[in-house]
Amino acid sequence: MLTLDLDALALKPGDLCLDIGCGEGRHSLAAYCLPDVHAVGIDLSETALATATERMSDMQCHSPQGEIGFGVGDATVLPIANNTADVVIASEILEHIPNYLLVLEEAMRVLKPGGKLGISVPRQWPEWICWRLSEGYRTSPGGHIRIFDATHLRREVERLGFVCVGRGSAHALHVPYWWLKCLFWRHDREPWLVKAYHRLLVWDLMKRPWLTRAIDGLLNPFMGKSIILYFTKPA
Repeated sequence: MLTLDLDALALKPGDLCLDIGCGEGRHSLAAYCLPDVHAVGIDLSETALATATERMSDMQCHSPQGEIGFGVGDATVLPIANNTADVVIASEILEHIPNYLLVLEEAMRVLKPGGKLGISVPRQWPEWICWRLSEGYRTSPGGHIRIFDATHLRREVERLGFVCVGRGSAHALHVPYWWLKCLFWRHDREPWLVKAYHRLLVWDLMKRPWLTRAIDGLLNPFMGKSIILYFTKPA
C-alpha cells in the first residue's frame, strides 16, 4: 500500500532512493522494483526492519539491477553523506517526531542538487476527529504528537530552500476505519465492526476493484487520510 506516487518522484536508473522512517519498507521495496534503482530504508525499529528484510524475497520484481538495504538510523541525524541521495521519502513520519524540522534539514543535506523530496502526513481534519474520539490514539507510545496544517508544513519546507512541485492525497477509504477504531478504543480495540472494515480494506488492497478505486479517487481530494507534498532541492 503506497502513499506516495513514485512516478511523481521520477526515479531513474542508477538513482539512490532514501526512505527515512521506512517502517516495514513499503516504499523502499517499491522503489527497488523499478529498473536499476538503489533503495535504502532507515528506521529506529529493528522489528520493522526485520520484516522489511524478509519481504525482499517476496517481491516479484522484473529483474532489477539495483540494490536494496535496510538499517537502523535516526531520521534527525542520518548516517548518509552530503549530496548523496537522488530521492528522499518521508512518509507518515514527521507527526511522530518532536523536532521534525531536523528531519527536513537532514533531507536537504543528503539530497543532491536537483533531488526530490516526497512527504506525507495525516490530513488535518480527519486526524483532529481521531484525537477527539480517543485520547489513547494520540497518547499511545510511538503515536502522533501533532496535527499538521498542510499549508504551514509546505511553508516550513520551502523556508529551508525546497521548491514545492506538486501535491496529492491518498487513502480516503481508510478514514472511517480509524474513526471506528478510535470510537471503540477504550472498550474494545477490535470489535466486529472494526474487523469487518479491516477485511474490506485488505480485500480492496488485494483485488483493487474499479468501484472502490473510483470511490477512493473521488473522496481523496477532500477526505484522503494522507496529504502528500513533493519538493525539489534547487540545482
